[in-house]
Amino acid sequence: MSQIQSICLYCGSSSNTQDSHRMAARNFGLQLARENISLVFGGGRVGLMGLAADAALEAGGTVIGVIPDFLVDREVGHAACTELITTTTMHERKQKMAERADAFAILPGGLGTLDETFEIVTWKQLGLHNKPIVLVNIDGYWDPLHSLLRHMSAENYVPEAKDDLYAEVTSIDEILPTVRSMPPAQSDLKSKWT
Repeated sequence: MSQIQSICLYCGSSSNTQDSHRMAARNFGLQLARENISLVFGGGRVGLMGLAADAALEAGGTVIGVIPDFLVDREVGHAACTELITTTTMHERKQKMAERADAFAILPGGLGTLDETFEIVTWKQLGLHNKPIVLVNIDGYWDPLHSLLRHMSAENYVPEAKDDLYAEVTSIDEILPTVRSMPPAQSDLKSKWT
């Protein structure tokens, strides 16, 4: 059973999204606060990420935002975070988020969410970490991704056995039980960079 103290949330920065996606982000922030699990996220106060952070903060949770300097104005950095880390580059942002997290949850999002998702799954495939990753398929949002992965697998670019790379759930209530049922992480990302 994994001892989880922090979870990194990858999700969209758009506010013009389905109600079910916004509700899922808020509920996840609330759950993390209730469970005394820190939320690590992209540091913006907009979109699903802002909703999750706001909910966690309102419930007394710890929220760690990580955002590059050049996106502070563009995404409007979340000044109310318990800790707001600014970085120079997007890569440094993703690395710091990964280092600070014991596990990863992926809600609906756009290109940035896909970038973060593919990178953290690839890092796991390469053995840079073995932290739990949970894809949250709200309302079938990630179904087209499954079609793409099946195609990539059929073309021999992705191994067929992806189950050891990430788990999939369809609701927020399944995230924590799923993460806790996974083996605890044995590797430290920081040691892999040096």
